[in-house]
Amino acid sequence: MSNNTMFKSKKTIFEKSRAGISAQAFFDTDFEVSAAKASSAHLFRAGSIGLPELTEVDVMRHYTSLSKEIYGVENGEYPLGSCTMKYNPKRNERYADLDGFRFVHPRQEAETASGLWELMYNLQAYISEITGMSAVSLAPAAGAHGEFTGLLMIRAHFASRREKRDIIIIPDSSHGTNPASAAMAGFTCRIIPTTSDGLFDLDTFEKSLDGRVAAIMMTNPSTRGLFEEQILAIAKKAHKNGSLLYYDGANLNALMGIVRPGDMGFDVVQLNLHKTFSTPHGGGGPGSGPVAVKRFLEPFLPIPVIIKKGKKYFPTTDRPQTIGRVKSFYGHITVLIKAYAYIRAMGSAGLKEASENAVLNANYIQHKLRKILPPVYNKICMHECLLSGEQLPTSAQNFAKRLIDYGIHPPTMVGAGCVYFPGGLKSAMLIEPTETESKENLDELVEIFDKVYRESVENVTKIDSAPYSQGVAKINLPKE
Repeated sequence: MSNNTMFKSKKTIFEKSRAGISAQAFFDTDFEVSAAKASSAHLFRAGSIGLPELTEVDVMRHYTSLSKEIYGVENGEYPLGSCTMKYNPKRNERYADLDGFRFVHPRQEAETASGLWELMYNLQAYISEITGMSAVSLAPAAGAHGEFTGLLMIRAHFASRREKRDIIIIPDSSHGTNPASAAMAGFTCRIIPTTSDGLFDLDTFEKSLDGRVAAIMMTNPSTRGLFEEQILAIAKKAHKNGSLLYYDGANLNALMGIVRPGDMGFDVVQLNLHKTFSTPHGGGGPGSGPVAVKRFLEPFLPIPVIIKKGKKYFPTTDRPQTIGRVKSFYGHITVLIKAYAYIRAMGSAGLKEASENAVLNANYIQHKLRKILPPVYNKICMHECLLSGEQLPTSAQNFAKRLIDYGIHPPTMVGAGCVYFPGGLKSAMLIEPTETESKENLDELVEIFDKVYRESVENVTKIDSAPYSQGVAKINLPKE
């Protein structure tokens, strides 16, 4: 029986609608609807707004069926490079759902939520320690929002000094959102190419430095899966030029508990709690992108900031140089609670071990797959490995689509028309197994990669038409 038979119907909920059908509803018999209509007729809707009409069971079946088509780390391996799709412990969900957190309302009096403020204050302190920074804002809603927030603070810093600096230097190996965030914050980007060994081009960087450069945005490890070995020299040259160093924390899962961005010379750090600190990512969101800064940037933090006076914890907006609010209320509270729970459960030793295991797993995958997918850079990688698909009998995209049939989410890669990896890396796969996967799971993943490779050797046409098990047919990418 074909796997496609499991998908009985692909009708939308509007196509399933039948006039006159409705779910059950309860009405307050003490409330006189007719009287209310008579006294406030202008407030009542005059006609239908076009909602579908179905029974309750049909609504439930529709959305339950859709939910089964979603893929996440709880379904199987999710080796999506640069995104750290790690497992989220369910205990953290329970902690975030405790009554004392669940029933807090953002508009209630601040003094009635002192327990929440204490948690957030302590989380700020944990993030400061982990990153090597002095002050933290928990407000940004996600990673790119954190980037934008950090860049606004950099802009405010130079404005306060009456310095016109409107350039941001970005390596082409940085996280893909960096140029967009810099442009949105009003900066012009200068892109620095990567050298043949996958590292930051120091010579080009030196030539690009001038009095207009506000900051250098870097992801370390980079999206090539490599640690920038010259980071101390880069920081020294940047600071000598009067520029700041910005750290994109998308790949901190390789370093937490081992080395701190602040100790490398970074002045601003944005974290992705939904990556590194084990809270839901993507469709399981929302995310959270706290920003941590060195002391001289603290006055520009967005409001509110959680502070402590005596034994009391509370949010404050009394910051004359703040860049203002970047998010309504106090950020994504449930995500912050889950990250706090994760940090407390792991402790400093546990966070370090998680990073070590993430790096170990990536190097294990790189070693086991090197015969069919040789590493682009023949060196030890960090928490993710960049592998070349140039010797595959089919395209890397077709190969990855076949992995779906075996329950493996495709790695990060470049398709036609995409520019994630420039130049000669257009057949590359970036694989990040994270610390979630055991050796047994990784061996199973390697076995599936080997099987798909053998299939591509024996019958490349079959691979080129994959996947076969999904409700949506293969979508062909546009040609360049």
